[in-house]
Amino acid sequence: MNKSRRPLIAGNWKMNAGGRDALGLATGVAKASAAYDAVDVVVGPPFTALAGAAHALESTGSAVTVAAQNMSAEASGAFTGEVSASMLKDSGVTWVILGHSERRALYAETDEIVTRKVAAAIAARLRPIACCGETLEEREAGRTMEVVERQVRAFLPELAKEPGFGVIAYEPVWAIGTGKVAKPEDAQAVHAMIRGLLWQSSETLAHATRILYGGSMKGDNAAGLLSQPDIDGGLVGGASLDAAGFAKIAAAAQELAR
Repeated sequence: MNKSRRPLIAGNWKMNAGGRDALGLATGVAKASAAYDAVDVVVGPPFTALAGAAHALESTGSAVTVAAQNMSAEASGAFTGEVSASMLKDSGVTWVILGHSERRALYAETDEIVTRKVAAAIAARLRPIACCGETLEEREAGRTMEVVERQVRAFLPELAKEPGFGVIAYEPVWAIGTGKVAKPEDAQAVHAMIRGLLWQSSETLAHATRILYGGSMKGDNAAGLLSQPDIDGGLVGGASLDAAGFAKIAAAAQELAR
């Protein structure tokens, strides 16, 4: 972790806690992480709970902010079941996760689609968390750097328009929800490559952009990952559904940020 970049710990709840239970989880995270003032903490409920969670956090004066897990690249129109950036803004959302590996794999989101969504988010003043990462097959074929570079190069021009506004999350697909975690030095190697791509665009972009690690980050392995120079936080899946466990990750980030 580079102390010039404020760490960011974001929770992706996926298709969990989409009703009244979301309010308890959001406020639980806020209470458990309240002392960690050197860290940005974000919760990512399903669409059905975004407004409720945002209102609950705002009413308690918490610094925890809210991310949506996806959005349409379209501003409005006949797109049944889709949600636009402006709708998210009206719901109290600050961030949006885009190009998650599950969206790419299950819903055929291409690099082009992800880039359009990143552009739409920035235009609407929603802060994108743009995801990239390789599958197990791609990793075993020695294509990790190739795949991640292709994905990042697609949306990098959009992030370059406002350095630091957007965030990149590297998520090795083989480590998501499996309990497997990339070794800190392996994760750092990919993060360093991504940082290098940012440098090619501009020094300002490279210094300002936070790069998160996503893939079975938990309280007991967070410190090792976050201690790497180019890992600026985490995009946390399963562990974000437990407020106390999620707060332990924020605690590790707080300790390293001092």
